[in-house]
Parts: sequence; C-alpha cells; structure tokens
Amino acid sequence: MAELTRKSIAELAAGLRAREFSAVELARSYLDAIGAENGGLNVYLEVYDDAIEQARDADARIAAGASSPFAGVPVAVKDNILIRGRRATAGSKILAHYIAAYDATAIERLRNADAVFLGKTNMDEFAMGSSTENSAFGPTKNPHDRSRVPGGSSGGSAAAVAAGLAPAALGSDTGGSIRQPASFCGVVGLKPTYGSVSRSGLIAMASSLDQIGPLARTVADARILLEAIRGRDPLDSTTLESKNHESRIMNHELRVGVPGEYFGKGLDPGVERVIRAAIKKCEEIGARVEEISLPHSEYALAAYYIINFAEASTNLARYDGVRYGYSAPKAENLLEVYEKSREEGFGPESKRRIMLGTFTLSHGYYDAYYLKAQKVRRLIREDFETAFETVDFIVGPTAPTPAFTFGEKTGDPLQMYLADIYTVAVNLAGLPAISVPAGWVERNGTRLPVGLQVIGKWFEEDPMLDFAEQIEEAVATNTESFANKRISEFDHS
Repeated sequence: MAELTRKSIAELAAGLRAREFSAVELARSYLDAIGAENGGLNVYLEVYDDAIEQARDADARIAAGASSPFAGVPVAVKDNILIRGRRATAGSKILAHYIAAYDATAIERLRNADAVFLGKTNMDEFAMGSSTENSAFGPTKNPHDRSRVPGGSSGGSAAAVAAGLAPAALGSDTGGSIRQPASFCGVVGLKPTYGSVSRSGLIAMASSLDQIGPLARTVADARILLEAIRGRDPLDSTTLESKNHESRIMNHELRVGVPGEYFGKGLDPGVERVIRAAIKKCEEIGARVEEISLPHSEYALAAYYIINFAEASTNLARYDGVRYGYSAPKAENLLEVYEKSREEGFGPESKRRIMLGTFTLSHGYYDAYYLKAQKVRRLIREDFETAFETVDFIVGPTAPTPAFTFGEKTGDPLQMYLADIYTVAVNLAGLPAISVPAGWVERNGTRLPVGLQVIGKWFEEDPMLDFAEQIEEAVATNTESFANKRISEFDHS
C-alpha cells in the first residue's frame, strides 16, 4: 500500500477511523519505504523494531474510540529529542551509546496521542550546522538531488518527510534548523514561539535559542503536530500556556511587510525570482504588501553566533568522559580522561564552537563580545516590535540559495553560517516562523525547492498558520504540489 505514504495526517486519521486500513498496515508501508530508501539517503540513524507493536496498540485504542488525529499515525524524531529506553546520540560520537532514561515532553504528549514512532533521524552534531554534513554517522542526502545537502541541522527529519519515509517529523530550530532544511527539501517547517513547546528532553545546544517544532508536507499537517505538542510544561519554566486563536478570520485587511534588507547582496537571483513571485501571490489573496526595514538585521548573524557559541560551550561542558557518554579507554589520569574523551568524542564543528564560545565568555572578552551581542539581540527584537506595529506578518526568503552540493561550504565555516542569514533573527527575538514551499529553481538540469519564510507575532502561531495555508494554496495553483511528488521522481543516482 505504497499510496499510504503520500497521504496527509488528516487523511490518515480519517482512513484509520473509517477502517480503510489499519495502523499496522500504515506502519508496514512506511517501514517498507524506509527499507528501500534509507540505505541511499541515510535519513534514519535507527529504525524502531517495535513500530509494528506500537501500531497494534494504536489499532486497539482506535477500536476503543481514540479520537486523537495522531492515533496510529507514524512520526520520525530528530535524534536530539529523548525517547525513553532508546538511543539519543545528537549526531555525536560522544553520545553514540547513550540511552535516554525518560521521554521528552513533546514525545510524552505524542505518546499520549497514540502516535507511532518510526525511529530517530540524522542531524548535525549537537545541532551545529546547516547541512547535516557534521553528523558523526555520515551525511544525509537530499531526496531531490543526492549530490546535494538536505540542510541542517534537522536535515534527516526534513529529508524523511520529503522522501515519503514519514508523514511528519519533529526537529529542533536554534537558528533556522527546521526552516532551512524545509526550504532545501521542499516541505513545511515550523519554528514555534520560544516557550510554546517544552524543551524538556531536548539535548541542549543553545538554551535561549533552541525550540522543538514540526516538519510536515502541508501547513495543515504542521498545525496538527503543533497542537499535539505545545502548551505549558512544569518541567520547562520558559513555557507558557498556548494562545489558541479560535477565530481564523482577520477583521481587517492583512498587512504584510517585506524587509528591504533581505533582498541585497548574497541572495541567489533564481531564489529571488521565486520569492518575488510568492510575495505577488500575497497581494493576489488580498494582503497589502509594503516594504519595511529591520535596521539591525545586518548584525543578526554575528550576534547570533557569539551567543550560540557561548551557550554551546557551556552546555557541552557536561560531556567530560566521567558522568555519561564516551570515555576515552586509554586515559591514564583524570585530566587525560577529560582531554582525550572530548578530543575523540567531539567533531570539528563542536570543537570550534566550544573554543570560540569559551573565548567570548572569558575574562576581558565577555563585555566586548557576549554582552555586546546580547545588546544587539535586544535591538533586533525591538526592530520586530516596531515592524509589527504596522504589519501582521513579515515575509521573505528562508535561505539565500537552494540546496548546495556536498563539500561546497565545509572548507569555509563563514559561508556555511551565511546559509542561516534570514533565519537567525527569528530565534534571537523568540518569534514564530514557518517555511512554506514557494517554487523551484533549476541547477544542472535538476529542479530544487525554494521556501518562503513567514514570520508572525509572539505566540500567534494560529493566524500565521492561517496565512501560510492561504499562501500554500495560492502557490500550488501555479506550481506542482510538493506534497504529491513521488519518490520515483527523485534523483536516485
């Protein structure tokens, strides 16, 4: 039943309740697809051997009247989100054999909704990267062109959805790690407001920036997954009760802001054409589009990476070879345990960020770098506050280029960091944002997806999702639907 792997979550839920197919049949369809494709794509780091057993349990609960839209629906999970009794590597050798002792809150809520977990997806080590090339377990390939990256750090989750190896997936977004791979793989990627979704059970990289969110084929599917996982959690003091907007009808003309700073040097001309066309669609659906300014956006990338490195350095200090994780086998004393475990366990990007982060937090440099970056962060947030006084949403490109080839940017870390230039400000400000497929560009005879980013107001995900659905529908009238693209159409070279 290969056709099951192309249905939306809503369609799957309806079919399961109507007994058109069972959760076991659905799980087998996805496991078959994974068996056929994962060897070439390296999407899953682990496929769960109890997925069929989970599906049988879900069938029993559906028969007993379970009403959750996720009952029996399979989900993939990024490997920095804990699932009790399962490995959680965060894409790193230092956690290669770590077994989670508890469920992340997002997992617990999906488990209570009777979801079926297919397995863990590949990622950049500790979510550090924009290409999934930094994984200790090898890179994931983009289903549209296997010579290209899927984006990162949630590249495995995005590729799983794009290739039909999961109907939806959980990722984490620190500076664009859901939205950028969603753009590269042609799927929907949602970064909720900071505090909308609990971070309990998410392996921390940069705690003031990290946020769990969904990747899905459609905006409607992303909404269903968000509804299942969001809300206040006593285990995460940064969370707030979700503000669910019942009314989905705006009582005024929609106003959409387009930052002039997002269309300068560095934006690929083909990507700009696609984004300009998508913005034109905003006008066609009745929105008033106006150019706005985010004057401090040019400083966002520098401020983001200083804060990111500092928080990463602090969070990764716990991996010392003593408490848990990899421990160097030939260390002769405690100092060598620390030094060799971290030297052998961490990859190059993690080491780079640890060292630079420690430097920016050190005596004599804290004020010059970290404190100044936090002040810039405040200015960036104020830019958004000012913009949202006159507009309802902000739109622009998700990424400056389509998916790039393997090795194209690994030799120059700055070029890799620039892949996040349009996404990092959202995390600095704690805003919600979503990447929606907007069209295609052609590279060497292959069509590559391009994503449009929609940024909403704090804790107002629902109006943002309503607007994103309108854009999704408007764009789909002129372009081939991403959600219906078959695996057989992807490049399998």
